[in-house]
Amino acid sequence: MKATIWHNPRCGTSRNTLAILEERDGVEVEVIEYLKTPPSREKLAQLYADAGITPAQGLRLKGTDAEERGLPDADADTVLDAMVAEPILIERPLVETDKGVRLCRPKERVEEIL
Repeated sequence: MKATIWHNPRCGTSRNTLAILEERDGVEVEVIEYLKTPPSREKLAQLYADAGITPAQGLRLKGTDAEERGLPDADADTVLDAMVAEPILIERPLVETDKGVRLCRPKERVEEIL
């Protein structure tokens, strides 16, 4: 099974989720440091749709100015545009496998798609 993780190595939850993936037998892990290589707007929209969440639900609030900018209450297009312009606004980690996509907060959510 292939698993792709949109990862921030400075985030403990992201590191712990990556460890779960790497320890799982039969999982080939692709790591994308999303701050260096952000997903396209189309990819983000697809990830959130496949995870069953809205872009606003995938919005990082902690350590950002998202709330001051009114992004939690903004429409999906506005949130996606902001995330593409400033990838720090993407909550992490996002993991995609052939079984689905999860925003792995808490890290154990990754088990749902393994």
